[in-house]
Amino acid sequence: MTCENNGLTKRLLKCEEELEDCNNDLQTWTNSLEELSEIEDAFKTDGKFELDGKAILDVGTDCVKPLYIALKFKPNKIVGINEKLPSFSSNLEQESRLFTKPTKIRFYNSSLFDDVMLGKILEEERMDGKFDFVLVSKTLHHLRKGKCDEEHECREDEKCCKYGFKTEIFEELLELGNRVIIYETFFPQEKDEDKVRGRGGYFTTKEWEKILAVISDKYKVEFITPIRCHLDNKELENVIAKLRQVDYVCFYVEK
Repeated sequence: MTCENNGLTKRLLKCEEELEDCNNDLQTWTNSLEELSEIEDAFKTDGKFELDGKAILDVGTDCVKPLYIALKFKPNKIVGINEKLPSFSSNLEQESRLFTKPTKIRFYNSSLFDDVMLGKILEEERMDGKFDFVLVSKTLHHLRKGKCDEEHECREDEKCCKYGFKTEIFEELLELGNRVIIYETFFPQEKDEDKVRGRGGYFTTKEWEKILAVISDKYKVEFITPIRCHLDNKELENVIAKLRQVDYVCFYVEK
């Protein structure tokens, strides 16, 4: 009887784990659909969606937004990269070929910072020029490249660290695409569970103020949400005031 009970307990625990994985996947799908509704206007050109023949690079892809984008806007190609792709990414890529024509969707395990791998991906995808769009969704805070900003003795694994953010990353992103679309949620008081060493940690309002001041002086920055505006020194104060009231932001950057 004890052996039977142990076997039953193991099966129940396995079922519980599988159910939790399914719930997490479902949450990813529903969140992605909600987020895309806040992002999609950033793809407009002169007020219209004209993605026919366009190529999109999705940095830190959740693999779901590319599917929604393909079904709704039918670009030519969407390439998603992530250091840790979701478990369903391979199946989604394969099965998407049946119903996302003419859009081709490809996913790769790669970091934006892995120049060798990124070069191979661009070669594989026959990208001679730039992508038309680079989507960076809930990933910008993971693109920290500075030294640790925290006042403590850094551990070897750096899990207690939080790198500074260098706005030069926008120049790197604009080398890959003509328009860089940023969608970011931020909860400064909460722990970033996806942090890799010191690359992670949600942006604070103070960090946003520094970032936006630099990039608005150097590039064309158009805000989609929480307010719609062309970002310049005059509008910066209004945007920062609004960011203190919300927990998400969407804007795009062009040279």
